[in-house]
Amino acid sequence: MDADAHSMSRSSDDRKVTASIDDSKIPVLEDGVGAETPDAGERRTVSASTAIDPAAERRLVWKFDLRILPVLAVMYLFNALDKGNLGNAKTAGLEDSLHLKGDDYNLILSIFFVPYVLTAPILGIAGKKFGPSRVLPVMMFCFGFSTLMIVAVKNFGGLMACRWFLGMAESAFFPLVIYYQTLFYRRGELARRLAMFYAASNIASAFGGLLAFGVFQIHTGSLANWRYLFVIEGGCSMLFAVFAFWVLPYNASSAKFLTAQEKQLAYYRIQVDSSAIVDEEFDLRTALSIFRHPTSWIILAIEMCLGVPLQSVSLFLPVIIKRLGYSTVKTNLYTVAPNVTGAVMLLALAFASDYTRLRFPFVALGFAFTFVGFIIYACVDVHTQLHVAYFACFMMTWGTSAPSVILDVWYNNNIADENKRVMLTSVGVPVANLMGVVSSNIFQNKDAPKYLPALVTTACFGAVGCVLTLLLGAWMVVDNKRRNGKAGKVIRAQDIPSELLRDGPSVDEYRWSY
Repeated sequence: MDADAHSMSRSSDDRKVTASIDDSKIPVLEDGVGAETPDAGERRTVSASTAIDPAAERRLVWKFDLRILPVLAVMYLFNALDKGNLGNAKTAGLEDSLHLKGDDYNLILSIFFVPYVLTAPILGIAGKKFGPSRVLPVMMFCFGFSTLMIVAVKNFGGLMACRWFLGMAESAFFPLVIYYQTLFYRRGELARRLAMFYAASNIASAFGGLLAFGVFQIHTGSLANWRYLFVIEGGCSMLFAVFAFWVLPYNASSAKFLTAQEKQLAYYRIQVDSSAIVDEEFDLRTALSIFRHPTSWIILAIEMCLGVPLQSVSLFLPVIIKRLGYSTVKTNLYTVAPNVTGAVMLLALAFASDYTRLRFPFVALGFAFTFVGFIIYACVDVHTQLHVAYFACFMMTWGTSAPSVILDVWYNNNIADENKRVMLTSVGVPVANLMGVVSSNIFQNKDAPKYLPALVTTACFGAVGCVLTLLLGAWMVVDNKRRNGKAGKVIRAQDIPSELLRDGPSVDEYRWSY
């Protein structure tokens, strides 16, 4: 099933894992046969070179896949629906119903990102202290309630307030999901799992278009048809949050669906190939020290470049497609195919990334898709080259999803300290989302229907992101070669136990995952 689920071959001089665990309960192999284990209950330090039974590990990972990923995917589907439904509602008369004028709509979109950035690190820390399995459902219930309250708004001020609290509630959602999955999966297993989770946002955009298509057929009742969209999405989010609070395990050690032997195996996997110290207590000073590394600031710059095309597609794809001359109903329907293919491309690149254990080439490829898609759409005549323009919309979705997931996996693979990992993720993801302020203000009504300044600006961010990614990846390759030359042997990042990665690039044993 998983190539990375097989045992890792390590040299005999590998250091010992620092945590003492009951390895008599870990299914191991020695020279291809079952190895004798010490007496039950005997505790000793376990070598990182212990060969795990691949069949037992596959069964364990399969349990995680069945119990955790579907719940997280549905949660993120509602997260994306509640965040991006304004674009659908706008095509059905939201601006007229609420008497929005001038740049009011752009301001409504922008205000979401202010509390999003301000509260994300705080909620990220709360997730580390109290557990993502508890904080995530509470956040989901709150953003579902904020979405539901939009049904009652009558003017600009009411919508502004709802979007403010929606931004607060959604702020640390994606960062905490990333951190949560690192508690269950190895570094080489993470990209495709996050991709399957993140694909829910593409499916949400597609499903949102279909849902809007159906809801906008309602022409009876006491509410404007676009308001029913918020009733359905907000109400379902609140209901599913209650279910998620009940079903998500706090961590592998407390998962009721695992046997005692599987819990030991789960702990060992993360100890040697994800976290230097599993379930480490939160320490703010340690967490903030991640920003002493120059690479962290380059990652944040890449996140900024990613944020503009990501938010432009998320917020304005219906508006972009409407330029092709379709009716309101068909416009929402024609957003489905680009979003579905975006999910497919995301999964393809993520699986390829995990298979090759390479990250930055696939991030750069996504940025290239973004750049080319927006340039094509800006340059073609939609009246004479309608199909080319619509194909460019597909490239836009190809180029926004994959870099987001693989970039987050890339820097998480290089951080073995759980405190540093959750801190950089809780800052990096909101920084990308903060660029929604740029996206929501470059698509001006005065530039309709072509929105040329917005298209060119978004393409430029894609190009700069591609260049920065290639430069950082190339530097990591060169630095690894330098370290190998100094050590006199070739060592790969995946061959090093997580405990040796704890102190980052300041130690000679460190190798970059690129």
